[in-house]
Amino acid sequence: MDLDAFVALNAPRWSRLRELLRRRRLNGAEVDELVGHYQTTATHLSQMRTAAPDPALISRLSALLARARGAITGGHELSLDDVVRFVAISLPAAFYRVRWWTIGAGVVFVVLGVLQAWWLLSVPEAMAEAGSPAMREQYAEEAFAAYYSNFPAPDFAAQVWTNNAWIAAQAIGLGITGIFPVYVLVLNALNVGVAGAIMAEHDGLAEFFGLILPHGLMELTAVFIAVGTGLKLFWSWIDPGPRTRARALAEEGRALITVAIGLVVVLGVSGVVEGFVTPSGLPTGVKIAIGATVLAGYWVYTVALGRRAVRDGETGDLRAELIDDTVATAA
Repeated sequence: MDLDAFVALNAPRWSRLRELLRRRRLNGAEVDELVGHYQTTATHLSQMRTAAPDPALISRLSALLARARGAITGGHELSLDDVVRFVAISLPAAFYRVRWWTIGAGVVFVVLGVLQAWWLLSVPEAMAEAGSPAMREQYAEEAFAAYYSNFPAPDFAAQVWTNNAWIAAQAIGLGITGIFPVYVLVLNALNVGVAGAIMAEHDGLAEFFGLILPHGLMELTAVFIAVGTGLKLFWSWIDPGPRTRARALAEEGRALITVAIGLVVVLGVSGVVEGFVTPSGLPTGVKIAIGATVLAGYWVYTVALGRRAVRDGETGDLRAELIDDTVATAA
């Protein structure tokens, strides 16, 4: 096939199809014309894949056909099956695929937090930078615990959920930079280390862990998931494997959105625990047990359902029929 001649001959038809797709309203004759151009262009795409597989042109025609298909058939309507599939397959698969990134982020967080606390407790000059003795005492004796009870539980839970969801969204959305997720992780680890050091200085470690752990086990894990997901996206750009970089970023980006949606729910649960359980009058052991149960539930959900879904080829990406055609690549 003479590709240049083929394009020159059929480009007007493709342009006409593109023009029809830009119109907000079509009359009967134009709808028939749209369908005809769609069918013909689909034939052209098939011919090109067989005789002249030009990746750039195939990608453009695939995108054009996807738009035309959407205009002809209408958008995909959300159904109960879609919701069930998302909850039982797509989301756990996406969580499972970032499990090692999540664990890695958690380990780095704990190490940095412990080192920060140790440094402050070992170096008086460093501790002084965290505040005057009076300020540190007021924080340990009053402010730290008051943070969890200054507002009504529903308002506090909503505030926590909104704030943490925004941080997670930033860590994921800016993950392609490779810098912002690390910044979020390090900043949070150092802040927790400072709080822990001040509480330890005033013999308040029991209170510190009693207030942090009930909600923090799941809340911090959500941060680790967001950071790990963002870094995985960055790594897919560095090392796309057998895929093109554009394809790797597209696939991982769509799976990333799945994780982001799931984290809204996860952070909602941890917000409820922080708003209602952490400041409650329940025994500390019971509150920590509730937080540990929530965390265990997440990992059981992720490992039990996610491992099976990934084994079956799921990644958290859209279903194949909802994705534009892609050009085959080889390692």
